[in-house]
Amino acid sequence: MRSPNPWRPRRTRTLAVAAAFALTAPILAACGSEGPGGGGGDTLEVWTYQDGSSTIQEEFIEQFNETSDIDINLTQVPGENYQDRMRTAMGSSNAPDIFFNWGGGSISDFVAEDMLVDLTDTLAEDEEFQGAFLPTILDAGTVDGRYYGIPMRGVQTVTLFYNQRIFDEAGVQPPETLDDLFSLVETFRDQDITPAALAGADAWTELMWIEYLLDRQGGHEIFERIRNGDSAAWGEPAALEAIETAVELVDAGAFGNDFRSVSYTTDGASTFFAQGEAAMHLMGNWEFSNQLTNQPEFAENELAWATFPVIEGGAGDPSAVVGNPTNYWSVNSQVEGERLDAAIEFLKVHATEEYAQALIDNGDIPATTNAESLIASSPVPEYAQFQWDMISEASSFTLSWDQALPATQAAPLIDNIEQLFSGQLSPQDFIEAAQAL
Repeated sequence: MRSPNPWRPRRTRTLAVAAAFALTAPILAACGSEGPGGGGGDTLEVWTYQDGSSTIQEEFIEQFNETSDIDINLTQVPGENYQDRMRTAMGSSNAPDIFFNWGGGSISDFVAEDMLVDLTDTLAEDEEFQGAFLPTILDAGTVDGRYYGIPMRGVQTVTLFYNQRIFDEAGVQPPETLDDLFSLVETFRDQDITPAALAGADAWTELMWIEYLLDRQGGHEIFERIRNGDSAAWGEPAALEAIETAVELVDAGAFGNDFRSVSYTTDGASTFFAQGEAAMHLMGNWEFSNQLTNQPEFAENELAWATFPVIEGGAGDPSAVVGNPTNYWSVNSQVEGERLDAAIEFLKVHATEEYAQALIDNGDIPATTNAESLIASSPVPEYAQFQWDMISEASSFTLSWDQALPATQAAPLIDNIEQLFSGQLSPQDFIEAAQAL
């Protein structure tokens, strides 16, 4: 059922409840493994990204090992090193048997080299397995229309967070349209409040604005063409209009004057936002847990959320979402026989209600069709329901461009976005550079 007002903000609940949402479990360097390396015989080597959610993988791997003849060794790789280590390991004797990834472009090179197991037939032959996952999320991880990954984490939408107190004091509402957004920029600038926090020192945060602006202006099809290798899609008028809008926001002072020195990885933008220096913050939905952990008083009393505004006259669907649909497990094509059978059984664990409930308990929204029935048990049901509405009503869910595109395209694109926001590239120069990638 469609929400009667998709832009209506939801508020957080009490701190006592919300605190349970934070990711506080200790993180281990590895579980049952002394280090990475391809498994053999009666073991499978699994690599995951090390963060607060990896404790769930620990728990379910321990359970799996209790009944399986093939044991799983789990290695947790620090986040800042994960992708580099993965690219180095694949194709070597140290390659993992199963590994965490973002789908799409993050694994396309491995697919091209026949390094991954094609899971398309496995899913087609087990309707219960395939039907357990939201189709938009399962499809977002495909490469050339084939399935190489199974969802294993919560859904990660990019969400417009805002400070309810600041909005109330200004007598304004979260923006429903782009015109509303520009009006809010002027309102907050007049009050010496930065309209939107932006961690310009980490250019991927600027990418989030570009992603939504292009989606709202031209629809998700433009980036789908780009993702599929059609660089001419950058020549669509909507692409230039979206890039021009981003520059107009910068020039209007939407992000203040010093955003290029603000970092997200050191919590600079989040702290700036929580201290009331900025009215809004466009960020992945993990920002909610970060604020609950680091700024609990702000999270209890002032943190609110809404969807990204529409562009009137734009071709994009206002329900469309960008972000990381989820993370995926992929299987190394060197895994065969009984070890492959065990790997598939391990993947199927992630379609169970027990696994979905563990994600809910951790404050995540599972990529499964039964997630809505579990939301009431979430530590913060109101926020969980808002996220579920975004996900389930989304006409499309575009994977973050830096994950959807091959690394050879993603890295220079991020560099160009940084230059665009710093004024070193004009919108037209940006478009021409993007077409040349």
